[in-house]
Amino acid sequence: MNVQQLENQLWEAADQLRANSKLTAAEYAMPVLGLIFLRHADNRFKAYLPDILAGIPAKMPPAQREALIKTEFQGKAAIYLPEAARFDAIASLPQGANVGEAIEAAMDAIEAEYPALEGALPRGYTAFEPDLLADLVKIFDRPALKTATGDVFGRIYEYFLNKFAMTGAQEGGEFFTPPSLVRMIVNVIQPDRGIVFDPACGSAGMFVQTGHFIEAVRHASVLESVTFHGQEKSDTNTKLARMNLVVHGLDASNIRQGNTFYDQAEHLIGQCDFVMANPPFNVDGVDTKKVSKQVAPQTPEEAAQAEGGPYRLPFGLSGTNAKTGAISNANSLWIQYFYSYLNETGRAGFVMASSASDAGNKDRDIREKLVRSGHVDVMLAIGTKFFYTRSLPCTLWFFDKGKPEDLQNQVLMIDARNVYHVVSARSHVFTEEQLQNLTAITWLYRGEHEKFVDLVAGYQRQADDWLAALPSRLRAETRTLRRLALKLMRFARDAKVDEDLLPPLPTDPAPKPEQQAELTQQRAELQAALDAWRADLAQALTDTSTADALAALQAQAAQARTAIAQADLASHAGQKALQTTLDALTPTLKAAGKTLETRHKRALALVDAAEKTLRARASKAWHGKAIREARRALQPADAKKNEDPTVRDLALEAPKQAAYFIHQVHWLHSRFADGLYEDVPGLCKAVTRADIAANDWSLTPGRYVGVAVAQDDGDEDTFAEQLREIHEELAELNEKAVALAGRIAGNLEGLLG
Repeated sequence: MNVQQLENQLWEAADQLRANSKLTAAEYAMPVLGLIFLRHADNRFKAYLPDILAGIPAKMPPAQREALIKTEFQGKAAIYLPEAARFDAIASLPQGANVGEAIEAAMDAIEAEYPALEGALPRGYTAFEPDLLADLVKIFDRPALKTATGDVFGRIYEYFLNKFAMTGAQEGGEFFTPPSLVRMIVNVIQPDRGIVFDPACGSAGMFVQTGHFIEAVRHASVLESVTFHGQEKSDTNTKLARMNLVVHGLDASNIRQGNTFYDQAEHLIGQCDFVMANPPFNVDGVDTKKVSKQVAPQTPEEAAQAEGGPYRLPFGLSGTNAKTGAISNANSLWIQYFYSYLNETGRAGFVMASSASDAGNKDRDIREKLVRSGHVDVMLAIGTKFFYTRSLPCTLWFFDKGKPEDLQNQVLMIDARNVYHVVSARSHVFTEEQLQNLTAITWLYRGEHEKFVDLVAGYQRQADDWLAALPSRLRAETRTLRRLALKLMRFARDAKVDEDLLPPLPTDPAPKPEQQAELTQQRAELQAALDAWRADLAQALTDTSTADALAALQAQAAQARTAIAQADLASHAGQKALQTTLDALTPTLKAAGKTLETRHKRALALVDAAEKTLRARASKAWHGKAIREARRALQPADAKKNEDPTVRDLALEAPKQAAYFIHQVHWLHSRFADGLYEDVPGLCKAVTRADIAANDWSLTPGRYVGVAVAQDDGDEDTFAEQLREIHEELAELNEKAVALAGRIAGNLEGLLG
């Protein structure tokens, strides 16, 4: 079972609570996450336990044995679980036992062992219906979950956070930063050492992704590389952050509860190597008196009277509400906080409302001082629908106090509002490749040409992998069609109208003349239909155009693979020369998908015609089971049922994915032909301080990058996504219109009596 199937099955199981429980989503979200935590902790515990037990004498008294096990777990990338907290102990409870009490006792036992988790683990299990909770425990005790690795459980955990955010289970989802934005921030600032601070840490997603980055890119130990510090106003989210870190094997001891507006975390001011956050946007009502002491002296006179800091507002106070005297919008407070926590070479990346890039008055003055510091590194505009609970656009801001001198007079503007993948009418994400391509722009801007070359080489190798898979997948598809053709040919040969296609007339009493006439007419029509069907089958069997096209595809693909093997993928020149060959293959790859689809539709149409028009299922000549299997293999898998890919899916996937990775290189080369940074209209521009001053210190990328020059990317998938999104939005609006019409009609009936 793959991870996606596992995630979906678990969510369906947990979602039974919404249908069958008296609890609301907000009430059962944390307990379900607690079960995931417990299952994952148990898996990691058992991964280390055999080696530890091997070094302990079998005859040692139980109490001493358990004490030694606990000691041996110190320093391991797992937590020690007391016997009562092990999942087996809970799953093996007899029927009728109080499972809720047992789970809560397990949470108590774990917190007693690990002070960093004290008060963080969920409770409330006794409020669940006993049978429903017992069933949920059984689901989490399935073999696939018992053997799931840490990475799999990390994905499941993040998946559930995502799902609960989308269903509004966690205060409107405000704590949850979409993984696309987290990964984009991590990719740009590359947090790999020292102190990493998130003063609005929510569920600690920034830290988890930092851990992935260090392990996958730096190939280093997270615990030895960085120290995470997090602060979060909400007690619930603080607990969630600690659970999330522990479930990923990360240190949760520096997660603290506190309102960042008033709790300065002074020991971190000016000390952090990296700051990353997704703060709440457009907060008003912050107490001006409480934050005014955080403002650094702005004049020599103020400096003479100052008490000495530390100051988190180096560029001044935001504007206040004339009526209330409170801060009217806290965006500029957050922006300065992130800046002030950095050390002299630190980097920051954070999400901010798009309006903050253009806000006027004091916010404009603060931006001017920021730009003049030379530390604003990158501004990246994000389109709508990336957040699960709100559709507003946002901007990613990046600071770098260690910027090289030659870049301090400029800021890289990237407008990525037209870069996204449609998940649904309400949700957009970045694909893995979109993330990498946007990150590649920052690499080139910083002069990191070798990373760009490595990325392109990776795409070309992935294209090669998919081309290598093409022959075997096409052979499997061809075998399926041949088996189907053989069964259809036998039916065409053996089917007889009188014997098995027409229902027999009754013999007692003898059929009337009009029945005989009707039978004669049916026989003639059915015989004509059978003859026409046989002709269609014969035509399909003798049509070699599809086979010829696929043979030509494989020959061209083989030539492309030879070119890849001979290319110098370590150089930009070698990659460009190879890309000419790969680009020439793209139309053939895309045509292959249409060719295969046409072939499948033709075969399925023959099956449907035989069953519906010729009543073939009643015929002894119809090999029903084999034909059903072939029909299933030539249709797409049902994603809602978590079905494995069919022969048809696998055959279509190979040319599609090969074309996809070839297109990624085309996208990059068409914009950065020399493998060096250059301004691309509609996408990116390196703007000078003078440019920004001329635009009233605006940091909105769209003001600078201009309009994209029309490029023939040949990206039909993007166009299809846009059409699907429009269709889904229209369907949603139609549903709302019908519901509204129903309410209006009901109200009118009520008014009219």
